[in-house]
Amino acid sequence: MVEIKGLTKTYAGGRTRAVDGLDLEVKDGEIFGFIGPNGAGKTTTIKMIAGVLRPDTGSVRIAGVDMSAEPVRAKRNLGYVPDTHDAFDKLTGIEYLGFIADVYGVDGPERKEGMEKYLRLFDLQSAARDSIKSYSHGMRQKIMLAGALLHNPPLWILDEPMTGLDPASALLLKEAMREHCRSGHSVFFSTHVLDVAERLCHRIGIILGGKLAAVGTLEELRANAAADATLEQVFFSVADKQTEGARL
Repeated sequence: MVEIKGLTKTYAGGRTRAVDGLDLEVKDGEIFGFIGPNGAGKTTTIKMIAGVLRPDTGSVRIAGVDMSAEPVRAKRNLGYVPDTHDAFDKLTGIEYLGFIADVYGVDGPERKEGMEKYLRLFDLQSAARDSIKSYSHGMRQKIMLAGALLHNPPLWILDEPMTGLDPASALLLKEAMREHCRSGHSVFFSTHVLDVAERLCHRIGIILGGKLAAVGTLEELRANAAADATLEQVFFSVADKQTEGARL
């Protein structure tokens, strides 16, 4: 579903390397969790996968389509929700979904059914005709999630999707992610909520200092820690080993 090879991105005239030679694959039908501390390169990586940022070097392929060579075609294969939750404030919820449907060419019964499905799923029916400007943080997050799923993309990219959601909404989101993958599609998401990643993800990647420090199932990652270690314990074990290696 996603193939990333040699992905690099620098800032400050090349002095700050946010992502450093990243190689990664996300498989069909899996929920892939991307974890790391603030400033590790998670959001920069996600923006390059989504085509928001261009990498300095390396490539991103979505469903076999090269993002740099065919950006519009590649982006039709994904739904992206950034961590900023910015939407079109002057539109109502239903107008926003209509706009997204227009962008992705979702027409006819599929359009109506999709809008009704995701408004119902995220409990937004009563607010659908209200201005997004009046929405709470959690409601903005949910309308953007609905928009990202409306065209049934093969890949769903979420940057810190649990932030600001109440427990009921977070539960709805996790079930939506599972449903998306049960249909053979994939989810790539970043999170600081490690217990959610531990329970939800098929595989997990740990990024530290712009480099992929470890990747695999929880069982595979436990090779870096104890056999019964939690993801939190695994994460700190990987981070400690990288710190020790940098000192040598």
